[in-house]
Amino acid sequence: MSERYYSFNRYLRDRFGCRVQRIPVNLGLGCPNRDGTISTGGCIFCDYTGSGVMDASVPVEEQVRKGMEYARRRYKARKFFVYFQAFSNTYAPVSELKRLYEKAFVSDDIVGVIVGTRPDLVSDEVLELLASYKSRYEVWIELGLQSCHYETLKRINRGHTPSDFIYAVRVAKNSGLKVGAHVILGLPGEDREKMVETARFVSACGVDAVKIHALHVLKGTALEKMWRKGDFRLLEMDEYVELVVDFLEHLSPNIVVQRLTGEASPDRLIAPYWCLDKGAVLKRIRKRLEERDTCQGKSLSFSKCLSPARRQRI
Repeated sequence: MSERYYSFNRYLRDRFGCRVQRIPVNLGLGCPNRDGTISTGGCIFCDYTGSGVMDASVPVEEQVRKGMEYARRRYKARKFFVYFQAFSNTYAPVSELKRLYEKAFVSDDIVGVIVGTRPDLVSDEVLELLASYKSRYEVWIELGLQSCHYETLKRINRGHTPSDFIYAVRVAKNSGLKVGAHVILGLPGEDREKMVETARFVSACGVDAVKIHALHVLKGTALEKMWRKGDFRLLEMDEYVELVVDFLEHLSPNIVVQRLTGEASPDRLIAPYWCLDKGAVLKRIRKRLEERDTCQGKSLSFSKCLSPARRQRI
């Protein structure tokens, strides 16, 4: 079977020659879209955890060590990326960021750093700090885009524009960092064509990776209120699967696909419940790629699925 999309696992194995696992870390930083700097409401889909899975009250060093121990047992991982995940991980003075980041560098088995943040929080000083780690680690910055459409970003209260994203990608790439983008499929007001346009947009921007998420409703969010009022409809699993395949067809084959669907904690998820079965969703996406005999980049004039030479390279 040919390689239908450029997976992150494949990229990491090729780059480091072994299983590499991301270790999520919660630095306890906030977000200007929640504290009144930009807005007090936050993004309509974001809850109080800010996508964090670790407790920020646990010391950073302990979060990393526990995560590494688990990944060694569960995944047989030998190398690790520290992933600063929750909220906006460049939202502090650079001196404080440096102190927090470097608490996580607890082992020689750490080979990479991923910093999740907003496109409008990428300053020259932050980029200089991140670039200073390149001699020891592979350094990524992940930018929450969600959609390339201004009206959608306004509707979901993102507090930044597509232009902010374009600028952030350019300056991060100029600093020698790898850049990832987060996108959400199924946002209110978006149809298939708008979602596919986001795939073409991130391809044109030259990002190195993309994470694709299904819109889901979490307890206590503005999105929950909208959903209960019937202001929008959530995607069914088969609809989402078709949209992911469409999205991949319009995504440059040089972009690493870090995620095909997101995850939510069962105790916080309102809907849709199919999001909880990540394995089933991934299996269905791979099956549809085969059934449609298609692949990443096929609709961007890349008429053939990845060649044997490409499979060797990735």
